[in-house]
Amino acid sequence: MTKHDEYESPLAHRYASREIKRIFSPRERASTWRKLWLWLAEAERELGLTQITDKALEGLRSNLLVSDEAFQVIAEEERIRRHDVMSHIFTLEKDAPDAAGIIHIGATSCYGTCLSHDFKVSARESLLSVSAVTDNADLIFLRDALRLILPKLAKVIHNLSTFALKFKGLPTLAFTHYQAAQPISLGRRAAQWAQDLAMDLEDIEYVLAGLKFRGAQGTTGSQASFMEIFHGDTAKIDRLNEILCEKAGFEACYDISTQTYTRKVDLRIANALSAFGASAVRIATDIRHLAHDKVLDEPHEATQTGSSAMAFKSNPMRSERICSLGRKLSNISTNFSSTFSSQWLERTLDDSAIRRIDIPEMFLLTDALLILLDDVTNGIVVFPAMIRSQLEEELPFMATENIIMKLVHKGVSRQDAHERIRVLSRQTVETMKTNGTKNDLIERIKKDDFFKPIWDHLDGMLDPKLFIGRSAEIVEKYCGSSGPLTGKLEKYKDYIDSTATATLAV
Repeated sequence: MTKHDEYESPLAHRYASREIKRIFSPRERASTWRKLWLWLAEAERELGLTQITDKALEGLRSNLLVSDEAFQVIAEEERIRRHDVMSHIFTLEKDAPDAAGIIHIGATSCYGTCLSHDFKVSARESLLSVSAVTDNADLIFLRDALRLILPKLAKVIHNLSTFALKFKGLPTLAFTHYQAAQPISLGRRAAQWAQDLAMDLEDIEYVLAGLKFRGAQGTTGSQASFMEIFHGDTAKIDRLNEILCEKAGFEACYDISTQTYTRKVDLRIANALSAFGASAVRIATDIRHLAHDKVLDEPHEATQTGSSAMAFKSNPMRSERICSLGRKLSNISTNFSSTFSSQWLERTLDDSAIRRIDIPEMFLLTDALLILLDDVTNGIVVFPAMIRSQLEEELPFMATENIIMKLVHKGVSRQDAHERIRVLSRQTVETMKTNGTKNDLIERIKKDDFFKPIWDHLDGMLDPKLFIGRSAEIVEKYCGSSGPLTGKLEKYKDYIDSTATATLAV
C-alpha cells in the first residue's frame, strides 16, 4: 500500500504551503510538548525544586526532537492507554530515562506513581495538566501561524495598491445591482478591494497582539497544587508563570483559565480569519464577473487548459478556487462558536477532536487563499479597449444628467428636458434589446431639434474622464506614498520587497 491507496486531504496536499503545514505537523506538535515539559522543569528547578537534577534536564534537552522511531513507540503506547499525552510522556521517559518522574509532574493518577515522595500533590491536581501542555502548545501554534500569514496578506494588499495607483485614472463602468451605474476608475475599484483586506489585516493583527499564554494554572485554574508544591509561596507561583512566558515568547498569561484557556480565544481568531475568507470571495467574485465581460483577466499560463471539451475556453480557475476555499473559511467560525458555547463549567472534552481538525484547517485555508491572491493580484491583465467599448455602450445614458443641466443653462425647462430624454432613452433601449444594435442615443439627440441649443457641446460631454469624479484623487489619497495604506504596510516592507510572487502547486 502506498500513499495513493489512502485518503489525503487536498487542502494540505494541493493548496497550502510547506511553512504552514510544518507548524501543524505531528513532529512540530510532539516536539513542542517536549519543549514545554523542559521549560516547566527548568523553571521549577530555578525556583528551588532540587529533585529536578541536572541529568534529568540534560536528558530532556537531548530529546526535544521527536524521532520517527519515537513516533512508533507513541502509537503503540496510545493503543494501550487511549491517552495521547500520556503516550508521549511514557515514550519520553524511554528516550530520557534520567528524566523519568519529573516529566509532567503530578499531572494525572496514572502518572502519580512517578512522583518523588517529596511532592505532596493529589493526583487530581497538577502543576502542568494535560490540557496545559496541549493548550500551551496550541497557543504557540496559533501565534506562529498568525505571524506567518500576516506578511503574506500585506503583500496581497501591496499588489492591489500598486494596481490601483497604476489605473487610478482609467475610467470604467461601475455597477450597482449588477446594472450599469455611474463610472469610476479601475484603480478606485481595486482600492476598495485593498481597503477590505486592510481591515482584515487590522483584525488579525489585533487578535495576535492580544494572544497570551495559559502557563501553569492547575487542572481547574485555581493553582491549588502549586500552593502545595511551593509551600504557599505565591510569589514563586507568579514567577513560575513569568519564566514560562519568557521561555515561550509571550508577554503574559491569561488572567483567568479553567482547565483550558477560554475557547473564546479560538473564536476571536476564527472570526478574523473567516472575515478574510469573505473578503477573498468578494474580490474573486468581482474578478470573475469582470473576466466574463472581458475587461480584465487573471493570469494564465501558455499551456493552461480551460476545458477538457471546449478547447477555446480560458476560465478564471484561480478566482473560482478562491471562491471555493474562501466559502469554506468564511463559514468555519460557526464551528468555533459552537465549540466555545458548548463548553460546560470548567471544561468538557467535546472540544478536542473538532479543534484538532479546525485549527489547522482554518490556517491552511487562509494560507492557500493568500497564495492564490498573491498570484492573481500580481498578474491581473487589463484590456483598456474592452473597458472603453463597454463604457461607450452605456456612456450616453450616463451623460443625460449633464445634458439636461446644459439645456437648463440655455433656458430650457428642466421638466421638458427630462421628459424628452426619458422618451429617447426608452426608444434606444428598446431598439438595443430587440435588434441587438449599439447605443445610438446621442445620434437620436443630434437629430432632434429640441436639443439643437447644445448640439455643438455633445461630443465634448462624452469624455469618460468627466464622469469618474474624484476617483483618481481618492486612490492617491488612500494608496499613495503618504496615504494610510502605505503606513499600514510599512512594518511589512522588507518582506514585500524581498518575496517573489507565490507560485501555485496545481
